[in-house]
Amino acid sequence: MGKCSCLWNMDAVSYTFYKNIMDACDKADTNAIVINTSYSDAVIPWLKSAGRSYPDFGSGNLNHLIPRMKFAVADMLGINDFWNVNIIFAAGHFHDVCISKEGQDENIKLPLKVYYKDEEQKISVEKLYQACKISMPVDQTRNMMNASSNYNIITAVIEAIRSGKSQRVFIPGAFGNIGGYPVLIGYKSGLLTAWIDESVFTFKEMDTANRASMYLDGIENIVDGKLIYTDELIKKSVKAFHTELPKTVAYDDIDQTAQFLIDKIILPNTQV
Repeated sequence: MGKCSCLWNMDAVSYTFYKNIMDACDKADTNAIVINTSYSDAVIPWLKSAGRSYPDFGSGNLNHLIPRMKFAVADMLGINDFWNVNIIFAAGHFHDVCISKEGQDENIKLPLKVYYKDEEQKISVEKLYQACKISMPVDQTRNMMNASSNYNIITAVIEAIRSGKSQRVFIPGAFGNIGGYPVLIGYKSGLLTAWIDESVFTFKEMDTANRASMYLDGIENIVDGKLIYTDELIKKSVKAFHTELPKTVAYDDIDQTAQFLIDKIILPNTQV
């Protein structure tokens, strides 16, 4: 398991919260748009795989990283018009954190291409990742990052309507898929819609990379309403917290597992 992982994804409270939100939406019979800002890479796929209602889209992750990548590329190319730099990238929460905190990818080759004025650029991936390293916020300022990502997505929708041109954003858990993807918002057959951008990389290429990324975050798979932890994460939990995680968490056991994690791991390690 990658050293960037901090057992963060064990917190089933994230899943419990959005499970309850979506259950409430169903009961209220509302058409409200729901934005998930907490580990969308796994939360949304888990809800979808259980056949339940799930948030319309996720927020954060690559939407925070891509702007830094554009600035870094502009610096590497010696140009000032960073807005003419385009990045096509697919990766999950783990690699957003890993690249942002450590400037490296744990030796996982990710789907990444860089363009300047629509011409592909041969950029050192290692140098690019290193240039994107920052001090990651760990307090409430993280909410500002999510707010900026929400703004980016909403602005893209408005711009697509105004201009009639497709806009690209980067969304975790897009359409219930594991990991993060480039997503285009625009018109098809006269209707405003959104779809995963496969103009550069196929869905299979991006899905494979996202699953490899998610594995390093401690999740082996999400299927049939079940979240399956990696053996490495289970061993790490025993070593760090003297608590053994269940190998599999079924959708119906989310609340029970969340309470187990709170009682056995979270509270004992946060009490003064």
